Amino acid sequence: MMEAQGNNFMTLQFAARSENEAFARVTVAAFVSQLDPTMDELSDLKTVVSEAVTNSIIHGYNSNPEGIVTIKAAIDSDVVTIIIEDSGLGIEDLELAQQPLYTSKPELERSGMGFTIMENFMDEFEVVSQPGTGTTIRMKKRIESKKALYN
Repeated sequence: MMEAQGNNFMTLQFAARSENEAFARVTVAAFVSQLDPTMDELSDLKTVVSEAVTNSIIHGYNSNPEGIVTIKAAIDSDVVTIIIEDSGLGIEDLELAQQPLYTSKPELERSGMGFTIMENFMDEFEVVSQPGTGTTIRMKKRIESKKALYN
């Protein structure tokens, strides 16, 4: 199980409101920018944060703004760990939820590709969820930048 530990770390909590998705994405991107990632790496990280946060808001909390989304990020050498947690509904059938194109909310025109995107854009990807207690997504990515900090 991955933890957000490293030479440098941050924790961010915010209300489960769709307008906070961009805030979360930009905050993580700003934190990771100290590794001087490529535009593609930064875009990948912003996309996975966006997907995970949107899942927490829409699926975890059923768009209830009283929910809280937590993001933990850590940098250890040239590896970024991102953990996104909610205390929402959890996922009944995790295997089904991770199938490409599956969505539990087709009425919202969800693509069902969030987990697939996260898994493909990151080097490591793990989902832990219990119905009624929430979901935790843990991801790692090595930043290939020539200027990566090796503390």
